Amino acid sequence: MSVKQDTSLQKLISVVIPIFNEEDGIEQLRERLFNLRATWENVELEFIFVDDGSSDQTVKGLRQTFGADPLSQIVVHEKNKGVGAAFRTGFARCRGSLVCTIDADCTYGPENLKKLVATLDEQKADIAVASPYHPQGKVDGVAPWRLTLSKGCSAAYWLVAPVRLYTYTAIFRAYRREVIDNVSYEENGFVFTAESLIRAAEMGYKVVEVPMTLHSRMIGQTKMKVARTMRGHLRLILKTAVRRLTGRTASSPIRQKQEAALP
Repeated sequence: MSVKQDTSLQKLISVVIPIFNEEDGIEQLRERLFNLRATWENVELEFIFVDDGSSDQTVKGLRQTFGADPLSQIVVHEKNKGVGAAFRTGFARCRGSLVCTIDADCTYGPENLKKLVATLDEQKADIAVASPYHPQGKVDGVAPWRLTLSKGCSAAYWLVAPVRLYTYTAIFRAYRREVIDNVSYEENGFVFTAESLIRAAEMGYKVVEVPMTLHSRMIGQTKMKVARTMRGHLRLILKTAVRRLTGRTASSPIRQKQEAALP
């Protein structure tokens, strides 16, 4: 699934950014990402942009802005496949020992990746997820309808998922490389956000939340297909509930290692 990891790149962190029709936001993205790189001490950041079939000038803008950067990759889907598919493509290009994922619209400040990575170490976790719905998290200017749908999905997942979280739908995350290499998901759209966490938890990986502020988009419009996404979430909630009731969960490489070590 991923490029073989080079042991000389232990301090390299990969940041995957799916992008679709965001030509007006590229300058904001450049400023925020390069500032993060300049201020994150003892870390190298590689940026992997996956254009998911943009019909505007996004690809041209990416190439003009990041094309000369030796630690940036630009991958293009000729047709729109969905944000989950874009992350799957980006994960295959990562070289870092940690992999972070962010929204191209910077609704979570990219500088907050430092908090996620620090939390991985502090809590000895495998995945750290931004959580605006945590009691200590915040939401700033997000449309009420979107907030209601997202919170409703998270509440439903709370009832059926193997890990109890306040937020299941945030893209803004940090993963240990082992998770990326071992956890697969089927969804190509936004529903992958919940599915990937559920699959990881079923396999024994530790998922933690980091309270964070979700800001409203300042440039452009959301690309989410609301009806399709909601149908996908309902389908996944049902499948997860059935798997838990029948005991048909993913095998855990962590448990397998523990069992193999027993006398």
